[in-house]
Amino acid sequence: MSGSQLWDDVDFYFSTHLAPEDEFLKAAVRDSEAAGLPHIAVTPPQGKLLQLLAQIQGARTILEIGTLGGYSTIWLARALPADGRLISLEYSARHAEVATRNIARAGLERIVEVRVGPALESLPKLADENPAPFDIVFIDADKANNANYVEWALRLTRAGSLIIVDNVVRGGRVIDSESSEPDVEGTRAAVELMSAHPRLSATAIQTVGSKGYDGFALARVLEQPEEPE
Repeated sequence: MSGSQLWDDVDFYFSTHLAPEDEFLKAAVRDSEAAGLPHIAVTPPQGKLLQLLAQIQGARTILEIGTLGGYSTIWLARALPADGRLISLEYSARHAEVATRNIARAGLERIVEVRVGPALESLPKLADENPAPFDIVFIDADKANNANYVEWALRLTRAGSLIIVDNVVRGGRVIDSESSEPDVEGTRAAVELMSAHPRLSATAIQTVGSKGYDGFALARVLEQPEEPE
C-alpha cells in the first residue's frame, strides 16, 4: 500500500468514527465539486478540529478569511451560539454564491455573512465598522498575503483570541528560504511574524491525509506589553 493510499484510508477511518459528515456537509462538498470549485477545502477531521477549537474557545464571533464553498464555514458556525456571528470573506463572487447556498441549506444563514471582494479591501471596511473583537480568526485564503492577514487578525481580536493559519507546510516547501514562490514567501513571512510578534504565542502542526502533506499554525493573542517607563 502506498503512503498516500494509507493516508486516505486513515482519514476515512477517523472521519467515519470521529467526524462523520451529515447530509448538509456532504451536499456542500457535492455542490462545490459540481460548480468546479477547487478541491482544497478542509477534510472532515480538520473541520471537526476547527469546530472543537471554537467550542473550547467559547467563541461567539468568528472571522474566516477564505470561504471557498462554505464547507469549513459550516463546521465553524455550528460551534457558535444562536446569537453568534461569523463573517467570511471570499474573493470570488462565484465561490461566494455556492457557499451562500450551502450555508443557507445548513440553516446557518442567520449567523453567517459572506462578504465578496479582495480580503485586503474587505478587512479595512470591516475594521471601520468597529466590530466586537473576534474570538477566532481562521485564515485560509491566498497564501501570498498570509502575513497581511495575520496583521489584520491582530487588529480585529483581543487578548485570548485564537488565530489559525491553514496550509503552512506547503508540502515541505516552507523551509526553502531561497524560494521566490509567492505562497512560500507569504507563508514564511507569516510564520516569522508569529515568531517575533510580542502579542502572539504560536506553534505549527504538520499533517498528512487525503489532502496530502501540509499543516497549520495556531497562535494565541496575548495582552499588549506594557510600555517601559
